Amino acid sequence: MASNLPPHDIAVEEFKGNKIFKIFKVDDEGNEIEKYGTILSFGVTKAKYLLEHIDDIKKFVETYSKD
Repeated sequence: MASNLPPHDIAVEEFKGNKIFKIFKVDDEGNEIEKYGTILSFGVTKAKYLLEHIDDIKKFVETYSKD
């Protein structure tokens, strides 16, 4: 599945002592855009749910994507 998404990157950070996975917007040089830069962030438990339902998520995108 090709992506037409704006430039973004990922990082693993810490929030209240727990690891979180973060997807954030970047500028043309790859620097995080500060204001409203975080697109999505979640911890290990939510990541497990996402992985368990990855095929459902893919089907959702294929069905409802307007690209």
